[in-house]
Amino acid sequence: MENARAVLIAGPTASGKSSTALEIAERSGQRGRPAMIVNADSMQVYDAMRVLTARPSPADEMRALHRLYGHVAAEARYSAGAWLRDLAVVLKEAQELSQLPILVGGTGLYFKAATEGLAATPVVPREVRERWSAQLAAGGAAALHAELRKRDPAAAASIRPTDPQRLARALEVLEATGRPLAEWRQRQHPPLLTGNVACFVFEPDRAQLYQGIENRFDKMVDAGALDEVRALLARGLDPALPVMKAIGVRAFSAFLSGEIALGAAVEKAKTESRRYAKRQMTWFRNQMRGWERVRS
Repeated sequence: MENARAVLIAGPTASGKSSTALEIAERSGQRGRPAMIVNADSMQVYDAMRVLTARPSPADEMRALHRLYGHVAAEARYSAGAWLRDLAVVLKEAQELSQLPILVGGTGLYFKAATEGLAATPVVPREVRERWSAQLAAGGAAALHAELRKRDPAAAASIRPTDPQRLARALEVLEATGRPLAEWRQRQHPPLLTGNVACFVFEPDRAQLYQGIENRFDKMVDAGALDEVRALLARGLDPALPVMKAIGVRAFSAFLSGEIALGAAVEKAKTESRRYAKRQMTWFRNQMRGWERVRS
């Protein structure tokens, strides 16, 4: 890591990467200040879920500068492109403060965008998204696929008729911009981190990882996870929003509505988290082959 312009730490949920990042930050600071920790997790950006997404505690945030945590409203649809734009601002701040940026998180696409660039995606007005969401609810994916065949046959041929999210996205972009999504994807956001960047992927023992997930969710209930979900539900958010799909939200919502017992909700959340960790590890293994592995 010597003379690195940034340190990147990726890993599955509950693998201990955040605590490691904080230790490195305290050892690697300049001018008597710890290094800067930057979030690279797509759920920890949201303001409503400190406990449920295992964001750093207020005490941890006092030990080092933390950026891009909890800075996005739950009502928003945040993207890798938005994160990349926010990251550019944070990296400039780190440079001005002469602080080493330490990116840590579990969203592989964020790391890939930072180091390899990202295809541009347009901003779609909320009313356009809501209109296509309503059409999806009314007619199903088959109706959207038929409409896309009329408007953009090439896109329709590349998207399965049973993939409602991609169908809706293609139609939203086409309506909002007048250009097909494929054309937008040809445009590229350049990588922000190149050259001497230290890149690490945590690969914990699977049994140890799963035990960490068990322990985390057992503690989350006592730490206020149910209160966070209750507050989310009180905001009347669209169930299709990313924040409403965070691990544990649906399970604890079912408990709060009286559908299942608390123990069953916790077990459902644990199962969901284990499956997510498995997907993360598969992604890291396939997409981050040149990164240094940290095994435990």
